[in-house]
Amino acid sequence: MASSSSTDPALAPARAQPWNPQQVNTPPQYLGRKTLPIKRADGEPLSREDIQYDLLYFIFADPNRVFVDYMAPGKPLVNFCDLYVNALFNSSKCSKVLKDKMVDTPEFAIEFAKIALLTNVGRINTTMAFFHEMKTPLRSYHPVPSLQKSDGNLQDAPRIKNCLKAALLPFEFKTPPPSTPNEIREKARAGQLPPTSVVNLIFVLSNSQHSMQIAQTHFDPGVEFLDLFLPVNLSSASRAKAFLWLVHHYLSAPDSPNPFDDDLSRANPGKVPRLLPLSREDTQRENVDPDDEVEWGKHMSALRVRFLKELMDESEAEKRRKRDAQMVPPVSSSFSAAMYSGDITSGRLTQTQGAGSSGGEGSRGSSYGHDVPPHAQGIQQPVPRPAAAAGPSQPGGSAAEDQSQDRTMLQHAWHVVQTTDPLADSDGEQDEHVRREYGKSRAPRRKAEPPLISTPFALAGKRLRILSRLRGKDPTPPPGGAPPGMPQYQSQFQGANQAGPSQEATGRLRQVTWE
Repeated sequence: MASSSSTDPALAPARAQPWNPQQVNTPPQYLGRKTLPIKRADGEPLSREDIQYDLLYFIFADPNRVFVDYMAPGKPLVNFCDLYVNALFNSSKCSKVLKDKMVDTPEFAIEFAKIALLTNVGRINTTMAFFHEMKTPLRSYHPVPSLQKSDGNLQDAPRIKNCLKAALLPFEFKTPPPSTPNEIREKARAGQLPPTSVVNLIFVLSNSQHSMQIAQTHFDPGVEFLDLFLPVNLSSASRAKAFLWLVHHYLSAPDSPNPFDDDLSRANPGKVPRLLPLSREDTQRENVDPDDEVEWGKHMSALRVRFLKELMDESEAEKRRKRDAQMVPPVSSSFSAAMYSGDITSGRLTQTQGAGSSGGEGSRGSSYGHDVPPHAQGIQQPVPRPAAAAGPSQPGGSAAEDQSQDRTMLQHAWHVVQTTDPLADSDGEQDEHVRREYGKSRAPRRKAEPPLISTPFALAGKRLRILSRLRGKDPTPPPGGAPPGMPQYQSQFQGANQAGPSQEATGRLRQVTWE
């Protein structure tokens, strides 16, 4: 264990001055509530002054073997460091990984015990953690350069607190441990040594309900037990000696001499040893952070900032992926372009010609004009419809030529979706393609298109023809025969019941003709 960077003020004769309670300057943030824990922003290191490193050093470096270790074989006398480390090691909440690390690296065991002692008295609350890759927003990360030199995981405060609460003596699991200073003293007078575990004793001494009793019994006015762990103008060595005096006073027999007594405590039984005040200059000489610890703290803070940035970027990317997965894929832009360039029309013509030349019967459910060209693979937003296609018909213009050309069903459906208001009145003037679809006019076919019907005109009523082919039978004839001017409709389905085996209805689509 490295020695502390500060010197013991008690060794200087000039500082051995009479006790004056008015000389204690408790920081303002601790005046209202002595159990106020250390407050720092996320990623900010805890300095030696924050944790009172010199005080911890003097407590754990004390060599006096005067405490009974109940958990060790033979109940030997040990110093405070061994007593406290063994109490943590034998806690039922201490994990096997943590125990192995404490055995393999004694330096880590002492560092962990110092953090645990700060948690024991309330200086480290349960919102702190000491691992920079912690993801939960419920805790804040704080590097502790002076206590993280052994490359070990100091755990987070909630786990440390659970380990402390379970650090009880074997007989305290059956009956509740003592919860007041008087109960602890009564057990010691009854011969039960130690009367409780060292961890439970510190919990009792730190309890705000007993602070007034402890202060009046053992301290001079103006000082309380928790002042020993706060950044006050009292020497670290004298505060450490007063703390060890209290631990021995409650864990040992009442009539046994206290090895931490001084002249003041011997002259005033029940009082702690003298607490030596420090001047401002002497206070600043204690708990000084070395340059290497300052640099390491800055490095760990930078790692924390970078980790949080990567975590937020990953979270945003995950949200975008989930949002994109819920969106319906839009229509391909190449598909939209093909509607206006005639690619789909030419593809339909090729398929229709192949079917006509083979003379075969199409299977039920086969479609015409629904084939997407192979190059329509990208999923993009539809391109805007050309202005010429959406504008009014001009004689001799491209719109007029479009009116004279037949459209496929898919082309016409796309045209209606792009140019028709579904809330508008449908009784208005209709273009040639709409009238052709509903059978209200006849228009010449394009010369390049093979005949789908047996007449030289591409007679309108496309819907009727498609429905007839899908149903596999004739539509119900209107009452009184066909209207005047309409051609007689003949189907290859007529006489299917009287036909021979070769003309038996198979349920397949067949070509319909008009006369």
